[in-house]
Amino acid sequence: MLRVHFTAQDLARTRVAEGADPLWETVLSLHSLREDRTDPALAAWRQHAVRHGPGPLRTLFALVPPYGYFPDFLTPSASQYGVESGLEAVMSTPRQRLRTELTRLSGHRALPGWARGIGEGEPAALRQLARSLRTYHHLAVAPAWPRIAQRVGADRELRKHVLAQSGVEAMLRTFGAPIRWRPPVLEVGYPVERELHLQGRGLVFVPSYFCCDHPLALVDEELPPVLVYPARETARETAGGQAEGPRLRGYGGGALRDVPALFGGRGGTRIAAARR
Repeated sequence: MLRVHFTAQDLARTRVAEGADPLWETVLSLHSLREDRTDPALAAWRQHAVRHGPGPLRTLFALVPPYGYFPDFLTPSASQYGVESGLEAVMSTPRQRLRTELTRLSGHRALPGWARGIGEGEPAALRQLARSLRTYHHLAVAPAWPRIAQRVGADRELRKHVLAQSGVEAMLRTFGAPIRWRPPVLEVGYPVERELHLQGRGLVFVPSYFCCDHPLALVDEELPPVLVYPARETARETAGGQAEGPRLRGYGGGALRDVPALFGGRGGTRIAAARR
């Protein structure tokens, strides 16, 4: 359980993000790409992503495991202004923070030797990371962006309408399980026990297409607080009219056959991706 503690000032500063965040969607799509349990409707997108992004995937899979912790610096707040703004922020991450977050990641999994260059803030290593993120985003995520933006936008409009009509506490009650408002605490279904005190900073809710299992928060509590949550399907999708996900190709039974080789292991069902 994640418990987010609000003050009156936090409530006044809480808002919903302006739209889909390109780096959050890019990073979280790496989970969906390796998820055996993912809606079969995403098979076409997964096939497209594997076919067009093998080079970037080798880099990104090393930093974004199929479950568990991944570095906060991959999803900077500047990404709300566009993928290039986000990538500039990634490359400008302070060296101490890079080292701290990669050390945390190395406690969960072995990292390749080239990751040391990122941890040391070497410009060439950071440029290569940004290039991998950019290439994967443009080849695998951007073609699906109209569908991503449609679902995220519909969810955002629902929350904004309630916020404008009835206030922030009413908006906090719109989410349903696993997010429950028990003033002054927002209880969020989460794989680990966490307490997050906003301390007057407010909270930004970020609806996401590729956030599937449960909401996510940044691990570093000194960063601007965000809660990324699964965007609600539109009525048309729920009715089955457009339930095919970010469709790019006809479906194929071999959509996942190349994925295991790209990250050095067998495909498997992802457990809850706890941000520890």
